Amino acid sequence: MADNRACPSGGNVGRENVCIDCNRVLDSCKDKDCFSDVRVYLTEFGQELIDKSAAIRAKCAKIVGVNIDTEPVRFNRGFYQILIRFYVKAVFECCVNVGRPQEFEGIAVCDKKVILYGSEGNVNIFKSGPGSDFCSHAPEGSATTNLPTVIVETVDPIVLALSTCDRDPCACPCGAGEIPDNVAAFVNGALTEGEEGCKRLFLTLGFFSVVRIERPGQYLISAAEYSVPEKECVTGEEEDPCEVFERMAFPVNEFSPPPYLN
Repeated sequence: MADNRACPSGGNVGRENVCIDCNRVLDSCKDKDCFSDVRVYLTEFGQELIDKSAAIRAKCAKIVGVNIDTEPVRFNRGFYQILIRFYVKAVFECCVNVGRPQEFEGIAVCDKKVILYGSEGNVNIFKSGPGSDFCSHAPEGSATTNLPTVIVETVDPIVLALSTCDRDPCACPCGAGEIPDNVAAFVNGALTEGEEGCKRLFLTLGFFSVVRIERPGQYLISAAEYSVPEKECVTGEEEDPCEVFERMAFPVNEFSPPPYLN
């Protein structure tokens, strides 16, 4: 049987119609989330510091891990519920004694839920790889398209508020023991739940994120032949650092505030 997906040649000189295999974005959304009273799990060292200190401030927050779970929405074919869990490492500073600031770290966990359209797929895709020959006994693996691929783009969160309390005012999505080891490794020391009656640290975090859902597809496009670049590769010869610096353009934009945008 002939392959109906064959790509015919185009009529223009230097151009032709070619088939490409890429991911198609089926649905996407952007969001601005504010997570209030997010419990921060501290190390034993950090827990000891906040129990003794009344002055605490957050220095920075950085996303160190994201878990993405995709499930079909019942009675709504083609739609998927996406559960996103952000793991945030936060660095704090507190005053233990007068004039002696001390830094400590912790991990906060935020959950986000999104529903997007991802169509349907019922095929399995197998790709060749190193070692996938006729005599190989170990399969290279497969990727199924029954579930679409979810991409989450986000910047590091903004710390909007900080508070301490001697009891937990919110239902935390997980405990300190449920934080993955690869995430907990970003802080120095083992994370602790804290003893009964000890202080607990909470943050209010602001997130900007874009979520999109994709599936692989084959498309026919018009393409031109690849042209070899004329620029030659520059070797890394040793130069006078001051001469290199002298040729650099002055970064004017770094010294000017960006224009106000509505």
